[in-house]
Amino acid sequence: MTQQYPPRSGTGRPATHVHKRKLRLGRALSVVFLTAVAVLILLPIVFTFLYSFFPKGEMEAYLGLRGNYDDTQWMDFLLSPKLASVRQYYKILIEEPLYLQLFTNSVQYTAAILLGQAVVVPLMAYALSRFEFKGRDALFFAILMLMVLPFQVTMVPSVLSLRFMGILQTPWAVILPMWFSPFYIFLIRQFMAGLPGELLEAGMMDGAGALRCYLHVVLPVCRPIIGAAVALSFADCWNMVEQPLVYLANNTANQPLSVMFNQISTSGADVAFAGAALFILPALFVYFYFQEDILLGVTLSELK
Repeated sequence: MTQQYPPRSGTGRPATHVHKRKLRLGRALSVVFLTAVAVLILLPIVFTFLYSFFPKGEMEAYLGLRGNYDDTQWMDFLLSPKLASVRQYYKILIEEPLYLQLFTNSVQYTAAILLGQAVVVPLMAYALSRFEFKGRDALFFAILMLMVLPFQVTMVPSVLSLRFMGILQTPWAVILPMWFSPFYIFLIRQFMAGLPGELLEAGMMDGAGALRCYLHVVLPVCRPIIGAAVALSFADCWNMVEQPLVYLANNTANQPLSVMFNQISTSGADVAFAGAALFILPALFVYFYFQEDILLGVTLSELK
């Protein structure tokens, strides 16, 4: 019996070794590329926290250099302050309560919106994915249309509707429309539509009704996609600017901190960087807490 040898490449080495070498090279190039992309994405966050410890005078002098460079010269980067200062944090938290008040407004808006979405969005997704009723397809089509339309298109109808309801210029004008966010209804509905029917049939055979199956069968299975939706919705609510500017134009005291950043000039740059650093922290905490849910939810959505 003749001995079989693995096929060889043009260099005389077995093809399996060449294939493994190509895989290692491709993996190394992927790691280098993704690391470079991650560094570019994280640089603004790093500089925000770094510049939040720069004293006011040094920050104003540095930002005053903008516009004084020609097209062939790069603007210098400050990597460390001459004298680190936490005066701006003291100013935000103690001396000027306006910033802390706006930060509290952001927390209240985000909490109220997420609580409302936790009740409304999964229920609407469950109804659209599991029940047959007249007008269901038309309602789902309307949700799809609202999902792709930008805020500028729906702004005027929203203002007219909120004024008719009598809640324009109140916090409810920002909170209530966000409870019915079409993107998260679509996201969770698509996941629920892909669940096997045997799950609900088993619950119904045990005597559970539609609501009990929703609470004890569907919601636990949909935990990854709901966690991903919570994290993404938190980012939307925490960073919203257009809705408060339009719906609370005459009620600036109830606007969130995200709107305030558009009104800070160079003279208040130290406070701006300190406020931005405090503003980023909750989003980072939420992302790290729901990181596994985001990855698993996106993966399961793609599979379905």
